[in-house]
Amino acid sequence: MNFSTLDFIVFIGYCLLIIVFGIWISREKKGHTKNSTDYFLASKSLPWWAIGASLIASNISAEQFIGMSGSGFAIGLGIASYEFMAAATLIIVAKFFLPIYIKEGIFTMPQFLKLRYDDRIRTSLAVFWIMLYIFVNLTTVLYLSALALSVVLDVSTTYAIIGLAVVAVSYSIYGGLKAVAWTDVIQVIFLIFGGLVTTYLALDAVSGGTGPFNGMSMLLEKAPEKFDMILSEENPFYKDLPGMTVLFGGMWIANISYWGFNQYIVQRALAAKSVKEVQWGLVFAAFLKLLIPLVVVIPGIAAFALNAEISRYDEAYPWLLGNLVPTGLKGLAFAALIAAALSSLSSMMNSTATIFTMDIYKSHLKKDATENQMVMVGRLVSLTAIIIAVLVAEPLLGGEEQIFQFIQKYTGYVSPGIVVLFLFGLFWKRATSNAALATAIASVPFSIIIDITFPTMPFLDQMGLVFLLLSALMVGYSLFENNVRGKYPENTVYIEKGLFKTDSIFNVTAMAIILVLAAIYIIFW
Repeated sequence: MNFSTLDFIVFIGYCLLIIVFGIWISREKKGHTKNSTDYFLASKSLPWWAIGASLIASNISAEQFIGMSGSGFAIGLGIASYEFMAAATLIIVAKFFLPIYIKEGIFTMPQFLKLRYDDRIRTSLAVFWIMLYIFVNLTTVLYLSALALSVVLDVSTTYAIIGLAVVAVSYSIYGGLKAVAWTDVIQVIFLIFGGLVTTYLALDAVSGGTGPFNGMSMLLEKAPEKFDMILSEENPFYKDLPGMTVLFGGMWIANISYWGFNQYIVQRALAAKSVKEVQWGLVFAAFLKLLIPLVVVIPGIAAFALNAEISRYDEAYPWLLGNLVPTGLKGLAFAALIAAALSSLSSMMNSTATIFTMDIYKSHLKKDATENQMVMVGRLVSLTAIIIAVLVAEPLLGGEEQIFQFIQKYTGYVSPGIVVLFLFGLFWKRATSNAALATAIASVPFSIIIDITFPTMPFLDQMGLVFLLLSALMVGYSLFENNVRGKYPENTVYIEKGLFKTDSIFNVTAMAIILVLAAIYIIFW
């Protein structure tokens, strides 16, 4: 794809804007030294709109722009269920999970597990999340973003990976979550506006130049099979999206695990000024979620209708950028893609550092660590994490066809166990620490056994089955300890009366979002 001088100016100008703004916003008042709350929780000062914007910017990365567009090309609108169900999940998390987290005053999700169970659960999950963020999340964002960068700028994927890492490091390591969250506000504007430019041009191309609304109508006519939200068993991609499971099965496990118990998502909420601010922020993010399929899925379907000449599904979005976006707008559209990548990279780096610092370094390696030492360790861990991801990204992911589906399947091996640990920890007082440890240990083996035993079963259905088995293990083991051994949990979460009460603005907005979701599924059933 040929970049004009203007495109280069827009793209490079965007990168410089993010770096300069990130460094500027990271400044501390004269005489104040950055402490752990400043670095890891942005001084607990984020307003609702910054929380919502940061959540979406951190969530929408190359795995959506590249990976989900690729799945849109292959599967169709059905893949948008991950986005639509996320909107409903955010409402649940805002109302029932976040008030408890904020009341407990935690920094990390492993820290909550220690408060509810014991340090064994905290440490094992901390190590797991660090590995997941480095070897799955950071690597996929780097690789998919570099794939597009290499096509656009005609550079090798290796150099593109290194370039992305350098830009992310330049502004996020010094400022911590404050720099990440406030640059996300800028990035989500570029992300949505720039993404809509590509969608507009793709739909206009489908219509032969008669406008995006005609393009959407023609898209429905040319590729009606791509607009089924609930796939039939005859659909070749039924194994990826197995029918009603998207509404009543394993997809809930994936979404609740990601939005309710995922450090780099929840960390923004923990940095809120108050419970009301975080609830408004999450419902704002839920509203934005309704728009995301228009930015990341519809372009993939449009590429299918335009008979894009691609060798793999994940090349659909780069193909659109290269063939449809005119000179002068390529820089803006590409800046949207890079905005998504940078926000996700910086978020994952910061969350990896937060977990290591608070749950391993402070908890086990140096219990008397000073505030300055914790901030320094956080910066070193962020740098180490991104360096490792740079080294393994291309060898690990170079042969995958649909990387978005790769991510969903292999994170699905652990998601059921995480959901069981937290749900029972939050809402069932009789769950014991030993039962939680057994559940954590059994999560991956159960998932592997189910995968081997039922190889043709869709992975979302496998997740649902594993969730039920792990729930039975948690309940059975806990009741055995309660009733036979006379052992009851020492640590419980106390839910005061009125903790889940929400104001009228949240309630009305949440109801509106639920009605829109219902309408979408009724129309595109």
